[in-house]
Amino acid sequence: MKSDIEIAKEAKMLPIDEIAKQVGLTADDLEVYGKYKAKVSEEAIERMKGNPDGKLVLVTAINPTPAGEGKTTVTVGLGQAFGQLKKKAIIALREPSLGPCFGIKGGAAGGGYSQVVPMEELNLHFTGDLHAITSANNLLAAMLDNHIQQGNQLGIDERQITWHRCLDMNDRVLRNVVVGLGSKADGYVREDHFVITAASEIMAILCLAEDMEDLKERLGRIIVGYSYESKPVTAKDLGAVGAMAALLKDAIKPNLVQTLEHTPALVHGGPFANIAHGCNSVRATKLALKMADIVVTEAGFGADLGAEKFLDIKCRQAGLKPDAVVLVATIRALKYNGGVSKNYLSNQDLEALSRGISNLGKHIENLYHYGVPIIVTLNQFSTDTKAEIEYVKNYCEARGCEFALANVFEDGGKGGIELAEKVLKTLEEKKSEFKPIYDVQLPLTKKIEAIAKKIYGADGVTYSAQAEKSLAMIEGLGYSDLPVCLAKNQYSLSDDPTKLGRPTGFNINIREAYLSAGAGFVVAICGSIMTMPGLPKEPAAMKVDVNEKVEITGLF
Repeated sequence: MKSDIEIAKEAKMLPIDEIAKQVGLTADDLEVYGKYKAKVSEEAIERMKGNPDGKLVLVTAINPTPAGEGKTTVTVGLGQAFGQLKKKAIIALREPSLGPCFGIKGGAAGGGYSQVVPMEELNLHFTGDLHAITSANNLLAAMLDNHIQQGNQLGIDERQITWHRCLDMNDRVLRNVVVGLGSKADGYVREDHFVITAASEIMAILCLAEDMEDLKERLGRIIVGYSYESKPVTAKDLGAVGAMAALLKDAIKPNLVQTLEHTPALVHGGPFANIAHGCNSVRATKLALKMADIVVTEAGFGADLGAEKFLDIKCRQAGLKPDAVVLVATIRALKYNGGVSKNYLSNQDLEALSRGISNLGKHIENLYHYGVPIIVTLNQFSTDTKAEIEYVKNYCEARGCEFALANVFEDGGKGGIELAEKVLKTLEEKKSEFKPIYDVQLPLTKKIEAIAKKIYGADGVTYSAQAEKSLAMIEGLGYSDLPVCLAKNQYSLSDDPTKLGRPTGFNINIREAYLSAGAGFVVAICGSIMTMPGLPKEPAAMKVDVNEKVEITGLF
């Protein structure tokens, strides 16, 4: 089969104004970036608010493995399948980050014949949103250090600075750095840190803000550090809000593109679910609901991370209510969870499947906590056997889930019709009784415990001395009523990436915690999770090139 980039290059894309017509937009509603991508204007967003809401379908997955799950591919394929069934549907996705694109994970445009295009542009610079976020983040860092250099009127304690610089690239040597070296004019010497742009609080703020007014209010609440009296110092105190908003004035507008089958797609925002809240922007999701009868959106990584944060943070803050959840799995990944090495996943192994399917079972249980109907889909591989498929089907139906096969990688929308029909049946016959799994009025430790026990299956939670001190300080400042964003490895339900399947008899270890006052949540970091990833021994960047026709090659 052809590579993703080869398939994408052969695509016959429609001009973006033709895609816009499908969802009630005109050429005047678009701010175009070339022929095939555009931002939706503020005027159009405001006009669309009068439309009724469509149905919201969340796509999530089991814990990711090297075998691959294809969650984004299924999301795109499901949207295309609704098009095949003549349903008015739209997809709402996150934007890719350059870090994974040049690292190991790859892009975020789907794959095979279920892709969002133009794929190369989407996976690289797109409309510049992530660069704008990076610039706004680092402008605030520059203004913070300049304030200290210029007399420090706010009395900022250089030992209690919490705002980090960011970069949209995996660069491990920037995790811990020293700034201000040189002469006195070069600034105050102190330790600093970089996070990847996807982990910046400004990314979270952009994705949770309702409009420019809300964005500016949230930017102003960012805590950059503490004074010598241990009082919070904010971006508003530094006078940085206006300039940051100016850098973000275009980035806040959702981006409109298309799939290989010309299904409209809003692609906006890009936090990772292992280190942030992992959802596309509230603006894009709400706009999509006004544009179509069915909105298919996606949350990052497994349901223990992305779906939990989508449901407990994004839906709570934005007043969203999902009507159904599609849970993606593959037989290969389930066998991997059952102890089969990557080299032998193509062989039928019902015993390993029976062990590894416990991971799927736990995610089904977790999603039922939220009161939302579930459809399990197997992203099908040619090596899957009839016996293995039947085993998974029976397992899911015994737990009250609809079940469907999806072959959208090879067949595009046609390969997702069975899944689309099961989703339509669920939307018609089952009512969502959505509710978050914890009350935000609980103490922070109780909310962390609720996630650890109900979602991860942990026996309890342990805290480092630093984490205990930070959580007590956050509650003392009056922020105890915020939801919690747990940063955890994506490979296991536990905080140990080597514990596959459905681990038991473990505690979740909270290493540190910090306040994202602008985003409106408290981040608790589990185990050894890093907010600035590193590159692998042979990064994907080594395969990327530009040929004599000035075409990008080697990008997946």
